Amino acid sequence: MDHVIKLLIVDDETRFLNAIASRLRKRDFDVRTASNGPDAIELSRKEKFDIALLDLKMPGMDGGEVLKVLKGEHRFLEAIILTGHGSLESAVELTKLGAFSYLPKPYELDMLIKVLREAYEARLKKKFAADEVRMAKIGELAAGESPLGILRRLRELDDDLR
Repeated sequence: MDHVIKLLIVDDETRFLNAIASRLRKRDFDVRTASNGPDAIELSRKEKFDIALLDLKMPGMDGGEVLKVLKGEHRFLEAIILTGHGSLESAVELTKLGAFSYLPKPYELDMLIKVLREAYEARLKKKFAADEVRMAKIGELAAGESPLGILRRLRELDDDLR
């Protein structure tokens, strides 16, 4: 893989967080960690991530709440929920909120890596599709507007994609 996948891992269990981060760094993922929801959100506002790996049960702000904020602020970010407390209802609810996948703890490393790569591929497909739509709109603009009108519409398009 020529692009290193930028991964944000959020879990309140520090030993687990450090262990999973270490294992994924050895597999060439660019990993950042946060031990709670607010820190994860702050970090996501400073750095761009391809995927977020979120623990569901955390004190204060849980993984579902973090998922809502991240998906609201980062259009193409994919999120995977890891939990030792899963249920079918929570899996369905989290999928509706935009989770790409839902995996049980303890995780199986090979399965986790497979799901991370699938999530990254899904992210790229969504981003490329959005870029194609944007390029088509730019092409339409170039055909009939003044240079100033084109710049104004490009700014509007850019605002739409945030």
